[in-house]
Amino acid sequence: MMTIIKLIFFLPALLPTQSYAFASITNGKSVPPTPSLSRQSHDVPSLQKSINHNARKSLALRAGAATVPPPPLPTNRQLLKFYFPCLALWISGPLLSLVDTSFVGLSAASGGSATQLAALGPATTFIDGSLYLFAFLNVATTNLFASARAAAVAHGGEGDGKPGEGVVRTAARTSLYCGFGLMGLLLWVARPLIALYIGPEAASTPGLLDQAHTYVKIRALSMPTSLLGGVLQAALLGAKDSVTPLIAILYNTVINVIGDYILVSRYKMGLQGAAIATLFAQWAGTVAMIGPARRELLSPGSSLGLLPKWLSKRRPDGDIKARTFLKFAAPVLTLILGKISAFGFMTNSAAGLPGQPATLAAHQIALSLFFFASPFLEVISQLVQSFLPTYSVLPKDRNGKVMADVSEWKKTSNALVARLEKYGIFVGVLLATAVASIVTYAPGIVTKDIAVQTAAKPLAIALAAGALLTAPVAVSEGTLIARSDLGYLSSVYFVSTVLLPTVLRRIRSGGGEVQQVWVCFALFQLFRSSCFLGRIWVTRNDGGVKKDQ
Repeated sequence: MMTIIKLIFFLPALLPTQSYAFASITNGKSVPPTPSLSRQSHDVPSLQKSINHNARKSLALRAGAATVPPPPLPTNRQLLKFYFPCLALWISGPLLSLVDTSFVGLSAASGGSATQLAALGPATTFIDGSLYLFAFLNVATTNLFASARAAAVAHGGEGDGKPGEGVVRTAARTSLYCGFGLMGLLLWVARPLIALYIGPEAASTPGLLDQAHTYVKIRALSMPTSLLGGVLQAALLGAKDSVTPLIAILYNTVINVIGDYILVSRYKMGLQGAAIATLFAQWAGTVAMIGPARRELLSPGSSLGLLPKWLSKRRPDGDIKARTFLKFAAPVLTLILGKISAFGFMTNSAAGLPGQPATLAAHQIALSLFFFASPFLEVISQLVQSFLPTYSVLPKDRNGKVMADVSEWKKTSNALVARLEKYGIFVGVLLATAVASIVTYAPGIVTKDIAVQTAAKPLAIALAAGALLTAPVAVSEGTLIARSDLGYLSSVYFVSTVLLPTVLRRIRSGGGEVQQVWVCFALFQLFRSSCFLGRIWVTRNDGGVKKDQ
C-alpha cells in the first residue's frame, strides 16, 4: 500500500512525461491529422500533395484500378511544424521545475543549497506527478476535438468549428472540477505523503520536510488553472494553432524567471519564493490562452462553459458528457504508472543512500536535466503516432476488396519509421552530450555547493546513456501505439517495472552509491529499447499494414 501511494504521486515531469504520447489514441484507433487552411498551418506544397493523392485515389476507385499508391511521406516542413508546438506543450512543466532548481541552487546561502535542492526534488515530483496523472484530459480533448473537426470536414462544415465546441466546453469544465479536487487533496494530505515518499532518513534531515511541504502547498493553488491550461493547449493544437500555445509558454517562462529572480535571488525567500513565482507564471499562461481559445474554438458569443449546470443561464447544445473524457483514464494510466514507477523508485532509493542531503540533491540535478531533455525525444513519438496511421490501413473498393500493393504500403510505412528513428538518434546524441557536459564541466550552473557538485559528477555517463537510449524507446513506443500493439507494450512495461525496483532496493539496502541508481536506469532503457525495436523490425516486421480494416 505504501508503495502504491508513493507511485501515484510521482511523475517524470516529462513526460512527461507523456500527455501527448497517447494523444492519437481514440478507442484503439488513431486519428490522422487533417489538412487546415488556417493561417497557422498554411503549407501549400504539402497541401497540394495531399490533394493530388486524394484525387488519384478517387480516380482509381472509380475506374476500378487494381491498386492505389500509398500517400507521399510527410515533408520535413510538415514534421517540424508539428514538432515545435508539441514540444512547447511538453517542455513547460520540466522547464519551470528546472528554473526553480537553478535559482534555488544558486541563490541559497553557503551550506544551505543541498538541503533546499533535496527538498525541491520530492516537492516538484508531487506537483508534476499529480498533473501527469490527469494527462487523460489532454488526450481526450485532442482526440475528441480532432474527431469532431474531421467529421465536420467530411460533411463540408469545417469552417464554423461548431462540432468541436461541445468538446472544448466539456473539457474545460471537467478540468476545473478535477483541478479543484486535486488542489484540496494536496492541501490536505501532502505532508504525510511526502514524508512517506522520501523515507525516514531524508525526512529526519532538519528543514527538508518543512520546505518541501511549503512548496507543495503553494503550487497546489495552481492545479485548477494548470489542468484548464492543458486542455486549452490541446484543443488549440488540434485546431492547428501553433502560435497561441507558444505564446503561453513564453508567458510562463518569462514570468517565472522574473519572479524567481526577485523572490529567490533578491529577497532570499528560497523554496517559498520559487513556488510563488511558478504559481503566478502558470496563472498567467492560462489566462493568456482563454481569449484566443474563445475566439478560435467557439462561435461568436459563446463561453467556455466553466460554470456548473445549475449556475449557467444558458446551456449550449452539443456539449458531450464528462464521462466521455473519464473513460480515457484506464488505458492511459496503465502506461503512465509503468513510466512513473521507474523514476519513483529511483528517487526513493537515492533518498535512502548515505551522504544526505548531497546525495539526494545530486540525484535531483540529474533528474531535472533528464526531464528537461526528454520532451525533445518524446515529441518524436507523437510524430509517429500522428503520421504513421495514414500508411497502415489499406484502401478497399465498395465490395471490400483491397486495392493496394501490400508490399509497397509496408515499405512506405517502414520507411517513415526508419526515418524518424534516425532523427531520434540524432537528437538523442545532442541531448546526451549536453546533459553530460553540464554535470561534468559546468555543475555550477545549477548549484554552488561543492559537495553537491562532487556528488553529481559521477552521474554524467549513466545520465547520458539513459538520455541517448530514450530516443529509440520513444520512437519505437510511438510506433507500437500507432500500430495498436498495446498488449505487447504493456507487457514490457510490466516486466521492467517488476525488475527495476528489485535491483534498486538492493542498492538502497546495501548502502550503494547514487551513480548505481542511474546505471540501473540506463539498463532499464536498454531493455525497453531492445524489446521495442525487436518487435518492430524482427518478430513483427509487417509494416503495421492492416488488411482487415
